Amino acid sequence: MKAVNRGFSLVELLIVMVIIGLIASLVGPAMFGKVDSSKVKTAQAQMQLLGAAIDTYRLDNNEFPESLDNLINKTGKYWDGPYLPTNVPNDPWENPYFYERTGSTYTLQSLGRDGKKGGDDLDGDITYR
Repeated sequence: MKAVNRGFSLVELLIVMVIIGLIASLVGPAMFGKVDSSKVKTAQAQMQLLGAAIDTYRLDNNEFPESLDNLINKTGKYWDGPYLPTNVPNDPWENPYFYERTGSTYTLQSLGRDGKKGGDDLDGDITYR
């Protein structure tokens, strides 16, 4: 007896493709929503690491750095860096972090997904003090 190799018909392949499309349309939005919220968490984690580097700089130099570049480039008599293993990273949306030194404190900020001041949800500013 000879075995008969029979492939799938065009109709069967189209039905499978429609089913896969329906599943993707249900699961896709939920997964893409997770990507955006994970970027917020990544920005918060990066700002905590930058905050630790800023605090270490302050312990060595008795003042906060003038800019984030001072964490990498030697400045001051007591500089004992670099305080970061690589260059200062951009936020998860590829925008630079904003750093402001105000006397005895500092503010570190990401402007969120839209890259503009203000906003809500994923477009909102993320601030670390």
